Amino acid sequence: MDSSGGPDIDLAGLVAIDVHTHAEVSATGHTSLSQELLDASATYFGAHGHRQPTIDELAGYYRERKLAAVVFTVDAEHATGHPPIANEEVAESCARHADTLIPFASVDPWRGRAAARTARRLVAEHGVRGFKFHPSLQGFQPNDRMAYPLYEVIEELGVPALFHTGQTGIGAGVPGGGGIRLGYSNPMFVDDVAVDFPYLKIILAHPSFPWQDEALAVATHKPFVYIDLSGWSPKYFPPRLVRYANSLLREKVLFGSDYPVITPDRWLADFAKLDIKPEVRPLILKENAARLLGLAREG
Repeated sequence: MDSSGGPDIDLAGLVAIDVHTHAEVSATGHTSLSQELLDASATYFGAHGHRQPTIDELAGYYRERKLAAVVFTVDAEHATGHPPIANEEVAESCARHADTLIPFASVDPWRGRAAARTARRLVAEHGVRGFKFHPSLQGFQPNDRMAYPLYEVIEELGVPALFHTGQTGIGAGVPGGGGIRLGYSNPMFVDDVAVDFPYLKIILAHPSFPWQDEALAVATHKPFVYIDLSGWSPKYFPPRLVRYANSLLREKVLFGSDYPVITPDRWLADFAKLDIKPEVRPLILKENAARLLGLAREG
């Protein structure tokens, strides 16, 4: 790791950068979500029986495949009552594997101005490289002004904010969806954030069913809005998403798996069969993320 706390990643030796993986269990066995919500997610993804790897295990898995990974948990304690895995633990665990792992944090926006102070500390003292939001799970509309002090700090620090968009497997099949409201994850709410924080680097996570066109519109209109392709096998990508990835958004689309519920092995195998131009593949798999995450210089 370098003196700034940043990762020490050999870009030339990497096959790809996965911008979307989850820390689901702490070193002491504390899970990121309640067992009910984890079970619902596993059922939704057909991933029953999948292990919840520790971050050390995740690092070994990705290193073996010559992949780098962005790792985060979700702090949704206000809405769910479930204490999060500590961001400090995620960052310190990633620091042990700085050749492979890139730490993001998650700070519940309901924590108000304390959230903004926490974000600043996590970047300065723990080398965090970005922040994850899950509006449906955290129970907030992204353009709610209560989150703006937090966005202001993230924009100032120059690190990305990754927003879950579209439907979620968390709570799927649970009565009332486990209290999770899908409407909070419409990308058009994030468009307001992109207007009010014009230099904030934003990643819209997932093919944004049922708002795929909205996500494409936001990403083509706002220069610092990107899309990650996590949470779906590429063979199910909407045709319009593939067309935009091949053309207008070729430098703004990012590989993401959603590991451990979807493995990079499965995702990359299906992506190899997708009708993507040869010159676009390395952009999606590695080069776009390297620039966005500050691992490679622009130009």
